Amino acid sequence: MFPKINDMLYIQVAGNDHDDEFFEFKSRIAEVDALNFLIEIPMSQTRGHLKKLFLGEELSIFFISEGGIKNYFNTHVTGFKEDVLRMVRIQKPDPDSISKIQRRNYLRVKASLEIAVKHDTDESRFVAVTHDVGGGGVSFHTQEEHPLEEGELLSCWILVPYKNGELEHVSFQSKVVRIQKMENGRKLIMMKYEQIADQERQKLIKYCFEKQLEFREMA
Repeated sequence: MFPKINDMLYIQVAGNDHDDEFFEFKSRIAEVDALNFLIEIPMSQTRGHLKKLFLGEELSIFFISEGGIKNYFNTHVTGFKEDVLRMVRIQKPDPDSISKIQRRNYLRVKASLEIAVKHDTDESRFVAVTHDVGGGGVSFHTQEEHPLEEGELLSCWILVPYKNGELEHVSFQSKVVRIQKMENGRKLIMMKYEQIADQERQKLIKYCFEKQLEFREMA
């Protein structure tokens, strides 16, 4: 099944890793012809800037169909169309080449929690503050003096406060999937869980639901 006009595409340029965190850009399908999709210029999901694509550039893409199914395919840029807005023409994939993966929805909320981080290589440690947390991953702010690399494995502990006053320590092993430099000289470290016990994940999910309810009450 192909995506339709107005469906959103999530795009990674010239790569084959299907981790969601690497699909940095998104675009809407504006037109469809026999051989191609015509899409709007892709936009960064984190920085909000437009991504210039080039003829022949290879793309990995997924779109979400009914039931939360993620549909992945690879394609390439076949041309451009100048209209009111410039559009990018990408080749339709062979229908048999589209792979389907059940989507796992994990709530993610903004949260400033204390996180202890240990490098798995030399066991050095530091403490930071989270930017957001969720059932699938966490991000935190750090300074230049804590060198980290994408792909690095870290052991972490988060102190989680609940509405009733209880505190929980949640431990997990995570992988750095992206590092974003901030204007103030700090870095935003984005991670996904590599190893986390179900009961530990549930503690974080419980916290996220409490925060979501709190945000709704404040709105």
